[in-house]
Amino acid sequence: MDNTTMDTPIQHAAQTDVYHLFRGRVAAMPEAVALIDQGRQFSYLQLQGRVDRLAAHFTSLGLGAGDRIAILARNRSEYIEVELAAAATGLIVACLNWRLLPAELHHCIMLVSPSLILTETDLQPLLIDVSEIAQTTFGTEYEDALAQTSDFIAKPQNPEAGLVILYTSGTTGMPKGAVISHRAIIARTAAFASELGLAPSDGFVAWAPMFHMASTDHALATLLRGGTVVMIDGYVPEAICQAIEAHHIGWMVLIPGMIEPLIAHIKPRGIDPKGIHVCGAMADLVPPHQIGEITKLLNAPYLNSFGATETGLPPATRSVIPIGVVPETLPKQPSAFCELRLVDEAGNDVPDGTPGELLMRGPTLFSGYWNADDANEEAFQGGWFHMGDVFRRNPDGTLDFADRAKYLIKTGGENVYPAEIERVLMADPHVTDAAVVRVSDDRWGEVPVAFVSCDSDDVSSDHLLAICQTALARYKHPRDIRIIAFEDFPRSTSGKIQRHVLEARLRSDNK
Repeated sequence: MDNTTMDTPIQHAAQTDVYHLFRGRVAAMPEAVALIDQGRQFSYLQLQGRVDRLAAHFTSLGLGAGDRIAILARNRSEYIEVELAAAATGLIVACLNWRLLPAELHHCIMLVSPSLILTETDLQPLLIDVSEIAQTTFGTEYEDALAQTSDFIAKPQNPEAGLVILYTSGTTGMPKGAVISHRAIIARTAAFASELGLAPSDGFVAWAPMFHMASTDHALATLLRGGTVVMIDGYVPEAICQAIEAHHIGWMVLIPGMIEPLIAHIKPRGIDPKGIHVCGAMADLVPPHQIGEITKLLNAPYLNSFGATETGLPPATRSVIPIGVVPETLPKQPSAFCELRLVDEAGNDVPDGTPGELLMRGPTLFSGYWNADDANEEAFQGGWFHMGDVFRRNPDGTLDFADRAKYLIKTGGENVYPAEIERVLMADPHVTDAAVVRVSDDRWGEVPVAFVSCDSDDVSSDHLLAICQTALARYKHPRDIRIIAFEDFPRSTSGKIQRHVLEARLRSDNK
């Protein structure tokens, strides 16, 4: 039998979507606790009821498959409702970062042209420049909308259709919208469970912002498996500790910048975890002594992860650091759910021990950047996703992180590219050149430091920092701005500033 023809009944039967898999969990465990949010608790059946009423409301507004809606909100249970209702109706949810300044936020909104923005009352001033777009505020208005809707009958959705758009910084300094499909969410759910050894009932504490991969991916994955999601609005140590003591947790997300204060919070009072299978992330950006200490306090190994918004936790998140161990090296184990290559600048595979850019393909991969043809053409050359990160392969097949080819700075879990800051600095008429480099930081993992040359002695570091404070979100502000002579910038033969030389200069100055 020839079953290679696309769009056959056989292929339809092999497809599913996030909403219908969630509904399967509801049928299997209707009274189990699905979601806890600041004193509110929803069973799987109660959550489906709210999701269905919201989906019916979206349909009554004339919204349909492929339309974009946006959400500008802190972590709250309605975030999950919006994403699941979108999954049921074919909508795509743009998850907006409320920490951005209005100009940055405006770019993210206009990029995707949403038909509706759901938001919180106190965040509405951030939307003043897009007041022509319909808005619904959480609270009375949102609840009234749910109360007025009728029954909803869901139709199957194309698993390759987008479900959420998560924003990631670009080398041009403007965020790009990474489209995550139903297929990718489902594949990430399976990969999470397998790679991390999660049980179906393991819960998840969604304290990291829902506009990040960690919380949106894992909250949805937890509901597709049958666990409980505990929603917490940001880093609130007391609430996080209460959740740790009350729930069996599969992956307890920890990021650079919050581990040291969490240790300081736990040590005086102690903690009695109910059970954590694995904790942590981004081990390369965390001081090794903190890894050893937090794993002992939480009685859980630390995840030696490498992934991205575009890929999910794969491509290299199979290894963990045992409890109490202060790691000296951090070799990564490739995921079983993707293919990897390390290549040189010409696209040729490199031998073991030779640095090469990591290329990946597999079912957890995103579907490209929204409305960004040039970026997609560059990122998907040759049918592989080019991550822009450089690794070396060891003889045993593990991977050692070498550098970021695109020079991404990860500060406290946020992604910052130097071009974002350089663009602001060089807008000053007296700035003749600028380069931003990364420097290690015990709390945040990495922070940006700027080198700037000027044609006037009247320009000070404080003046330039003030410019950054008015034009950039706080986490993108340089920790330090150093004014140097134009000719003191180290350059390659092609005239490009050599960032690694500036980094070495900083290390030497700090000794």
